[in-house]
Amino acid sequence: MDQRISFVTLAVADLDRSRAFYLDGLGWAAALDVPGEVLMIKAGEHLVLSLWSEAGFEAEVGPIRRGEGVAPLTLSHNVRTEAEVDAILGTARAAGADPVTEAVERDWGGYTGYFGDPDGFRWEIATNPGPIGQEVLP
Repeated sequence: MDQRISFVTLAVADLDRSRAFYLDGLGWAAALDVPGEVLMIKAGEHLVLSLWSEAGFEAEVGPIRRGEGVAPLTLSHNVRTEAEVDAILGTARAAGADPVTEAVERDWGGYTGYFGDPDGFRWEIATNPGPIGQEVLP
């Protein structure tokens, strides 16, 4: 098995709400859009973010665990500068993201903030000055 990820799939409660957030709010473009079923967004050279209706997700993958708290994962979007971090958090806030945390300097040397998409999935917006952080930049 090659060491790579091809798709990140998130089960979403309201696909129309997610479409409005990602496409209209964040300004991303759909690679595939099947209303009521799935929205796929090319998120990298060889990576697709797939937003799948909960019903379709559960039918194929199995029951979704539900409950209080944040899903135990984050999606990270890394940029080159702190100003870019702040600008993207502002865009997310304008798109209706909730919550949105202000970015702060982290103990490990980076500068990051978070926002929640309509289903509560947390996006980290970060600048990471370390070697691994530079590897993920376009």
